[in-house]
Amino acid sequence: MSQVSEIALAESAELLAYESLEDEVLTERIQRIRRQMGSKLLILGHHYQQDAVIALSDLRGDSYKLSELAASNTECRAIVFCGVHFMAETADVLANRPQRLAERGGERVPVVLPDLAAGCSMADMAEIEQVEDCWEQLAEVIDVDDVMPVTYVNSAASLKAFCGRHGGIVCTSANARPVLEWSFARRRRVLFFPDQHLGRNTALRMGVPIEEMPVWDPHVEELGGSSEDAIRSSRVILWKGHCSVHQMFLPQHVEGFRERYPGIKIMVHPECMQAVVDLADEIGSTGAIIKAVEAAPPGTKWAVGTELHLVNRLKQDHPEQEIHFLSSTVCMCATMYRIDLPHLCWSLEKLAAGRPVNVVQVDDETAADALKALERMLEVK
Repeated sequence: MSQVSEIALAESAELLAYESLEDEVLTERIQRIRRQMGSKLLILGHHYQQDAVIALSDLRGDSYKLSELAASNTECRAIVFCGVHFMAETADVLANRPQRLAERGGERVPVVLPDLAAGCSMADMAEIEQVEDCWEQLAEVIDVDDVMPVTYVNSAASLKAFCGRHGGIVCTSANARPVLEWSFARRRRVLFFPDQHLGRNTALRMGVPIEEMPVWDPHVEELGGSSEDAIRSSRVILWKGHCSVHQMFLPQHVEGFRERYPGIKIMVHPECMQAVVDLADEIGSTGAIIKAVEAAPPGTKWAVGTELHLVNRLKQDHPEQEIHFLSSTVCMCATMYRIDLPHLCWSLEKLAAGRPVNVVQVDDETAADALKALERMLEVK
């Protein structure tokens, strides 16, 4: 048996022991580590996390907010990211950028993902080899020096690095429009990946006609399934990718709520399909959805199209309003759900013992290029 296999078996056995513990015991042990490490430990929690996990996070937010927090924190010496893999990669790039390393005398801040299997199906829909092939094919039809590559933050570090090398930028659902405006001020076209819906919904609201937004299917060998004429007349080339959570919301869900609850307001995430977004009253990022509910008067009725844990938390936090989950189908981010109290407690205790596990570290070359695109994202409001 290899050493790697032996380590994996040992870790599995350790985790089984943690999974047998009651939540109260796990919570107390996690709190003990938090008290022990103090400000040197930063636990970041994405809004889609389970309630028990989010309650133990030092800071919570959506992808954009957590990126800002990872970029600005100067005190922590370890980050535990309760999110998914691409978020931990982003935190590693920002927390260990040259400026921060110099300030710490070269000391790296380890970024721990409690469960390395917490990935993102959307991020997996665009691989670096596919994007590079797309770029090469586009260069045979149009001048790629006039194409701005824009990757959604829900993507691997290698894709962010691709954008960095080609003068491009990262966006989140919170700043997608300013990023597209920034891009069009510099180049004629945008290649937007991996989420077609965020790109389409944002560009439509900027006045880009749907006819100028061909979809690039990475699994179709020639021009992603588009014609040369469609590529030449394009303004935004959309990657054929989507969020498995937001893809579940359908126009009939909106229509059903309007019939059953007169006066209800429909609010959805821009990762939802165009047909759903067009029927909604409000469209916004995770952070924008939370702010809209917080600002609404008592008695407001909402049907919210985003991840289930967040919607349920909004219900609990705002009993003065009537909040519904937009779909009748359970729709949660299964990979976010992998971060639970046993994994969090196990990873924190290993970290406190000086034997960190599940450390996510981006190689130096990729990190340097990805940082360029991420810094541009943070500058665009």
